This record gives sequence, C-alpha cells and structure tokens, in this order.
Amino acid sequence: MALLFTPLRLKNITLKNRIVVSPMCEYSSTDGLANNWHLVHLGSRAVGGAALVLTEATAVSPEGRISVADLGIWKDEHIIKLREITDFIHQNGAVSGIQLAHAGRKASFDIPWQNPKQLDNAHGGWPTVAPSALPFNPTDKTPLALDFEGIAKVKADFKAATKRALQAGFQVVEIHAAHGYLLHQFLSPLSNHRNDEYGGSFKNRIRLLLEVVESVQETWPAENPLFVRISATDWVEGGWNEEESVRLSALLKAKGVDVVDTSSGGLDLNQQIPVQPGYQVPFAKAIKQQTGITTGAVGLITEAQQAEAILQEGAADLIFLARELLRDPYFPLHAAFQLGVDVKWPSQYERAKTRLI
Repeated sequence: MALLFTPLRLKNITLKNRIVVSPMCEYSSTDGLANNWHLVHLGSRAVGGAALVLTEATAVSPEGRISVADLGIWKDEHIIKLREITDFIHQNGAVSGIQLAHAGRKASFDIPWQNPKQLDNAHGGWPTVAPSALPFNPTDKTPLALDFEGIAKVKADFKAATKRALQAGFQVVEIHAAHGYLLHQFLSPLSNHRNDEYGGSFKNRIRLLLEVVESVQETWPAENPLFVRISATDWVEGGWNEEESVRLSALLKAKGVDVVDTSSGGLDLNQQIPVQPGYQVPFAKAIKQQTGITTGAVGLITEAQQAEAILQEGAADLIFLARELLRDPYFPLHAAFQLGVDVKWPSQYERAKTRLI
C-alpha cells in the first residue's frame, strides 16, 4: 500500500493518512473571530480526505496578528465558532489542529489584496514588538524591543490561547516559530541583537521558544500531540541555518514535542531561495535522520507521486500541503485514485467515486 495512505499514530490520535492541511492565512476575520468562510474552507479539506486540518496562523494576542483580518484566540468569544469548526472536522473523519502564532515585527498589516502595507497607528495599525528594535522592511515602523515583562506576556498569551484551543476542541497544537514571525525573530541572529539571556548564543536565542513550549505544555494535555513549525534556514549568510535547526529539533524532541513542521525563510529581505518542487524537503530529511523526531515536509509538493516518493525515501513522515489544497480541496481523494488506493469517500459523494479522471 502507498505510504501516503498508511495511518500514523501520534500519542492519542491516529491520522488516517499522511496528508496535512498546512496553515494558510485567509485574512477573513473581524476582531479575530472565525466565521462561515473558515467553516467552509477548513471543513471542505476534511471532506476532501486530509488526515489533519490545521487552522491558519491564529493570533494569541491582538498585537500578535499579522493583519487586521487574522484569526484570533486571545479571548473567550473566539471559542464558540472554532468549536463548531472542530466538530465538523471531526464528524468528517479528520483531526483538527490549530497553529498558535505571534507576528512580532511583521504585525499590523492591512489585508494583502487590498493594501499590502504595514498600517500606521493612525490608520488602524498598532505598535509592534520584536527581540530588537529592527524593522523587517526599512519603511516599516520600528518595533519595540521586548523587555522581560513583555516576554512574560508573550508566554502567558500562548498559555491562555492553548487553554482556549482545548476548549474549542482542537486535538493538535502547533507553535509557529517560522517565517520571520516573533519566535523566529528570537532564533535568528539577523533579527535578534540582544545582549541578555535571550540573545547572542544559540542557547540564548532558542530560550524563548523553549519557554513557550513549556508554557503551552502547562495547559496542553501530555497525551495530545504538539507540533512546532520552524524555518530551517533564513537563506541568508550569517542567519539561522540547518545545523542550528537540527540542534533545536533534538532539544524539542527531548522536551516532548512530537513533530517538527519544516519550512524555511521569511525573516530577511535578502533571502535567496532556490525555489523548485520539494526544495525544502532536504531540511525535513536532515532533521528526521539526525534527531529521530517525526517531521513534516512542505513547499511546492503538488503531485501524489511526488508526495509518495518523499515518504518512500524516508525524508519525512507527513506531507503538508497548502496551495495545492487551495487548487484542489479533494487532492487526497484524487491522490488515492492515482496511487491505486481505495479510500472511503463521504457517503454524500460516493456515487461519484467511480468516475474519477
């Protein structure tokens, strides 16, 4: 049988296959509230056969939003609609997951298809924070360098968000430490110029991420899977790199993290990314082989045979799909047909199963 459609046990859940809906920002919320767009968007991927459906980057605080229209989980009012969404996902045979995020200096943006710029405070924006007072774009507002009180608030916000995620019915939590957002900003020497215990050495730069993991674990049940998404490299000389990602992943495994979701880039405008199909897979492979932790591969994976080959090679354990699932919410059902695997279709769609082309 194709590895893409073999189950995977992660603590108290079993994924029915290895296909994961990667977090994809929808920029469709008001005040962080989920709505019917999110129900249909996430629910259709569960109907389409994915094993695990992850929300977009969900802000743990209002100032942690990437944009004014980000999904949020910083207050109890967010729980009700999210619970409706997780219930639907579970009813359709998939596992629900939430990605908890703080954008740091890359916060306070407008909706990208309306105005892809950072908003100033006079036009609906808000002050941003970072490890150091260094903006992402030269034209962005200068972020406030977090003091110890601010760092404590970040950890408390992740912990409180985790409690709400549990109440909303999520079965997996993923901590977002990639793509140039706050936790990644602490990891990289390009954005972290601190000279205290949160900056300088590798040990100091990873400190906040490890503390956030611990804060989440204070609330998240030990029997529930915990993921961390990282950018394995900044693609910039002198930045965060693959060797540091391997070292970090070993420490995350020792702390009880179950999966490293392996992406790259997003921190520095000088990045030089050799984009091609599967260009990030080697990072997932290196982390998996050198640490033994379960890894997810992501990035321009668009075909069933390509996904299967990644698993057959032992480069990763899970395949995270984003844009391909925007193009085709039913990719898992179509992939099963292409790989000669008979999977259960939703009863409502069963009559169409034999006419796949």
